[in-house]
Amino acid sequence: MRSLPARRTVLGAAALTATGLTAGCADRGRPATADAEGAGGHVRPDGPEVRAAEARRPHDRTRRVRLTATRTRLALGSGVTVPTWAYGDRIPGREVRATAGGTLELTLANHLPAATSVHWHGLALRNDMDGVPGLTQREIRPGADFTYRFALPDPGTYWFHPHSGLQRDRGLYAPLIVEDPREPLRYDREWVVVLDDWLDGVDGATPETVLAALRRGMDHGGGADGGDGDGTGGHGSGDAPGMHGMPGTGSPVLGGDAGDVDYPHHLVNGRTRTDPETFRAKPGDRIRIRLINAGGDTAYRVALGGHRMTVTHTDGYPVEHTATDALLLGMGERYDVLVTAGDGVFPLTALAEGRKVTARALLRTAPGAAPPAAARPRELSGTPLTAGRLTAADAVRLAPREPDRTVTLRLTGSMARYDWGIGGRQYDPRRRHPVTAGERVRLRFVNTTGMWHPMHLHGHTFALPDGGPRKDTAIVLPGRTLEVDFDADNPGLWLVHCHNVYHSGSGMMTVLGYRA
Repeated sequence: MRSLPARRTVLGAAALTATGLTAGCADRGRPATADAEGAGGHVRPDGPEVRAAEARRPHDRTRRVRLTATRTRLALGSGVTVPTWAYGDRIPGREVRATAGGTLELTLANHLPAATSVHWHGLALRNDMDGVPGLTQREIRPGADFTYRFALPDPGTYWFHPHSGLQRDRGLYAPLIVEDPREPLRYDREWVVVLDDWLDGVDGATPETVLAALRRGMDHGGGADGGDGDGTGGHGSGDAPGMHGMPGTGSPVLGGDAGDVDYPHHLVNGRTRTDPETFRAKPGDRIRIRLINAGGDTAYRVALGGHRMTVTHTDGYPVEHTATDALLLGMGERYDVLVTAGDGVFPLTALAEGRKVTARALLRTAPGAAPPAAARPRELSGTPLTAGRLTAADAVRLAPREPDRTVTLRLTGSMARYDWGIGGRQYDPRRRHPVTAGERVRLRFVNTTGMWHPMHLHGHTFALPDGGPRKDTAIVLPGRTLEVDFDADNPGLWLVHCHNVYHSGSGMMTVLGYRA
């Protein structure tokens, strides 16, 4: 029997309640706004400024969707079946497609034994639909439903997942594709690929038991510098049933330690590498692959055997087309690539960065045997492309302008204590960093820790330095500083957090609050 993670832990249920993550229910048809103990001089999530911003967005045809969050058993392939929570009876959940300039109206019915929510990752949407319990809405209680309704101003590759506790590390996620009515790319086929690291339901594990084991595990070893000091990320051994110490992991691309959790499975579109999904096309087809990293703790190095990929978008926004053999996706990041299909059977392989395990799917354009499950494309062997090597397309570059305000966010915490935070403090929804509508804001992420962190900004996209791409999620390497700029054009209370689910669950989150 395959054993599981160990490294450190969570703040238990009481701590999550204290941060406002387990607020009361949201009633269907009423704005799902949580007061968070008063706006404190900031714009309220359902305030007039938010309503005015939404009214200025186009509201064309409405796309209506019903979705159910429920307990289920899922077959991951190769005889692996797990109890988990999911949207319907599949992972990823059913893909939602809509058109930019239109409106999405999605009703979520909560059949889970716990309250939940939906966050629309990467969308510049109205604040009271952003799905952050205790900040922008009240959670949807068991047995209730809630309708999210908002304009879709920007095309791109997005996804959605809960922002309640650690639920994202179960099966509660799905792609959201916002199509461009004036699509400039030309291609024959489209393939949406969702990557995930999986542990829920294996040997009785849940994200909550894993986070508890992580903290206990680090009590036995691992220094505050993020490992044993040699860059390999040494891990102590936890004492939770069915778990063991994770082998040392290291990645020069990520600055050392690659991750916290020894996941028993890595998936592409919900399937294990020994029983993969097969995408069928014809030789010569031009295929747009939309890659989404929905993992909790794993960066993936992705390559398509026998092919070069041309990167066209990241986090929904176009970039100057760049060819590469492989690219790296941190948790929450998305990349769109174009490939011209060869003749044969080819593995789309996602290597868990800094580790020795892979996930894969198959591209098939001809009869024949598939490569062995353990085979790795040679394209994975070089240095993968990362966002810092991309340039924003001219149409989406921010106009040159000096920042009106700089918000410095010190990323703090250690492996030894698993006390991840921002500015030495754990998340408190009442603590806000003020911004003013119309400002150019510079976010200055100062990583004082020994770990890399994929930092995600809600409700906006920022520009990486020196003409870099527009993104909503960016990797901040250990001991490094990353400065990104965005225009404050979407009023409300907006979360900024690490997209490692165990880091954010331990407190690495804060709030940007627009002044009223």
